[in-house]
Amino acid sequence: MATLEDPVEIGGCEVPNRLYRAPLLECAGNGPDAVDALIEDLEPAAASGVGLICQGATIVRGEGGCAAPGMTRVHDPAFVSRLERLTDRIHDHGGRIFIQLEHGGLRSMETWHAEYRREHPDLEQLAVSRPPWQLRLLDRLGFLSYDPHVLSTDEVYDLAADFGRAAAYAVDAGYDGIHLSGANMGIVQQFCSPFYNRRDDEFGGSPEARLEFLALVHDEIRDRAGDVPLMTKVPAETPAPPSPLVRRKLSLADGVEIARRLERIGYDAVVPVQTSVIWDMSIVRGEYPERAWNNEALQEAYDAAFGGSARRRLVALGNWLESLQYDFEPAWNEDFCRRVRERVSIPVLAEGGIRDRAQMDRLLGEGKAEPACDMVGMARPFYAEPRLGARLLETDSETENPRVVCESCNNCTVPQVTGAPGICRTPDVLRRRGELEREGAYEFWRSES
Repeated sequence: MATLEDPVEIGGCEVPNRLYRAPLLECAGNGPDAVDALIEDLEPAAASGVGLICQGATIVRGEGGCAAPGMTRVHDPAFVSRLERLTDRIHDHGGRIFIQLEHGGLRSMETWHAEYRREHPDLEQLAVSRPPWQLRLLDRLGFLSYDPHVLSTDEVYDLAADFGRAAAYAVDAGYDGIHLSGANMGIVQQFCSPFYNRRDDEFGGSPEARLEFLALVHDEIRDRAGDVPLMTKVPAETPAPPSPLVRRKLSLADGVEIARRLERIGYDAVVPVQTSVIWDMSIVRGEYPERAWNNEALQEAYDAAFGGSARRRLVALGNWLESLQYDFEPAWNEDFCRRVRERVSIPVLAEGGIRDRAQMDRLLGEGKAEPACDMVGMARPFYAEPRLGARLLETDSETENPRVVCESCNNCTVPQVTGAPGICRTPDVLRRRGELEREGAYEFWRSES
């Protein structure tokens, strides 16, 4: 069995341990303070000993494609070169940093953010195919607004080249690897999914053809950025609404097969995740974020995002109903990860509902014939404890079993639709973090070396 403290190799890059900070929204944008904001957000995890930092999704084009306000764009080499300050800071602590590349496609703000649509009336959503009837119905009912541009074959090649160029800029800026956002309803998932992909060219029509975009992106990155470590999320659309609402979707078996094919294509690691075909709470799970929805200071910004108070209340109601459907489940991707790891020889990374050291040890193989994964990661708990690694590394779960203070209440997530930063807003959680800080729980041995 591997321990959390053991090193692991991803595509030739040695990561000092098996704990990683999963991608989160940093809401840093591209302004003059963007690099400082990213350093402030990401460096504490590296300083606390976390082996791999995965910067949150960045957009490979200069306009459109953002799934939320404040996402950083990486189409401009001059801007990306400034990110060397960030990568240097991570490396100073002995950590490694991968950048996640993304384009939102049909999930972009030009679909759902009312104020953004008014300010950018000429923007179209990039679409793999004509939107499915379920989304067109939501458009007619006024919940979403679609004006899609279905990518031609040549335009698919152009988009893949944008991923390759952004990867090359990132490598020049000192990033150790590239992480594609292959889930959460972004355009990579849309290419992979039979729900979205109804194309009749080389990029659709069969499970193999639906992976051709990922194969093309791989080739573009290899041609432009060299033999950089490359990994991607692998989606299984198991939480999607049941038939007859959604008949075509990716099963767990489909996800396992996607992972096998990606290894043959040349990907160096995979992150299997169960995610819906639509943006819902299956992605984060946990509690209904009542405190965030009731925050008086955010009501005006919510109204701007959703198109008025009535729609804001309707979205909140939908959020509440989803919270009843998607109960928090510890390590909810464990079974998917284990199935994938049984079929591939590249590293498998697990995230989603991992909350204590004992879970991590179990996922890495303690007490089992075969581990479920090779690395374990968390996302939202780092909003609550930016230096969380110090409490999880170099501990004995049999006697201590440190657990994150994050309550999976999701009060950190909803405000991000307004462009608010990703921070913990729950008083009880912040109070507990303060107690741990006073006890010296976040002092990590590496910071003293």
